[in-house]
Amino acid sequence: MIGAAAREKRNARATDRGPHERLSEATGLTARIPDLLLESRIVANTVAHGLHGRRRAGTGETFWQFRHFQTGEPAKRIDWRRSARDDHLYVREREWEAAHTLWLAIDQSPSMYFSSDMADRAKIDRAVVLSLALSDLAVRGAERVGFTGLFPPTAQRNVAERAAEALARNGDAREMASLPKPAGMGRFSDLVVFSDLLDTVVDIEAAAARIAGSGIRGHIVMIVDPVEETFPFDGRIEFSDPETSMKIVLGKSETVRDSYIARMTQRRDRIAKLCSRLDWSFTVHHTDRPAAECLLALHERLTHFVPMGAGA
Repeated sequence: MIGAAAREKRNARATDRGPHERLSEATGLTARIPDLLLESRIVANTVAHGLHGRRRAGTGETFWQFRHFQTGEPAKRIDWRRSARDDHLYVREREWEAAHTLWLAIDQSPSMYFSSDMADRAKIDRAVVLSLALSDLAVRGAERVGFTGLFPPTAQRNVAERAAEALARNGDAREMASLPKPAGMGRFSDLVVFSDLLDTVVDIEAAAARIAGSGIRGHIVMIVDPVEETFPFDGRIEFSDPETSMKIVLGKSETVRDSYIARMTQRRDRIAKLCSRLDWSFTVHHTDRPAAECLLALHERLTHFVPMGAGA
């Protein structure tokens, strides 16, 4: 993020964060899990109001919609009763009912535990709320949901509670990569990643290529604290790497603001283009915005991404 840094994974924080403080933060996350679970329920219920699952055309018994008959289709697909009502031929489509697998991944690297005065919570808290809420919505829509590093896919209605319990037990676990390894994920499944994506772009591109090469479709939610984009600092500031405690001191921090913002914009554009090439969705969420706002946008994107291998 800052040119003088040896690595790109940096947090704009003016205090030194040693291993004992990072362990305390992890323990704090464990203590906050019950409240985050309750918040995820409220967010999920807010978004679920008026939604009816991820409906798509496919094999099943439930009627979904009529569409125009297309040249080359078997004539047996024509719904003659509906077609008799006007000058077009219509096909009756049914809703896809095969259970789909959705994997959820929470980046627990140290940078995710950062929060500024411009947001009321850490990035990791928002990632937990969004993932739990999405898991709840997914099982309501008859999806199978698994959490990377926690447990394999399940269709049980208590998936959010199960994930919360697993996170509470493993609150001190720290993965050092933004994107998970695809091992154990089946082809044609979807993977939703909640991360700040502060690894080097080269590492992110390599990890994404491995996931896509395994036949998995990705959906990236980039979680950003407001200060990480606006860099609202002035004067002498000491910045610390939350992973290595490496420190950078800037005498006049405001002098690097423009170059910092330009570099962050360049990083995001490169990641967005990567997702576009892979036919992945890409969502940016700021921690000073409502969680329901991001969840609704993510749900819509998942709804319009037909699972690979699903057909009419």
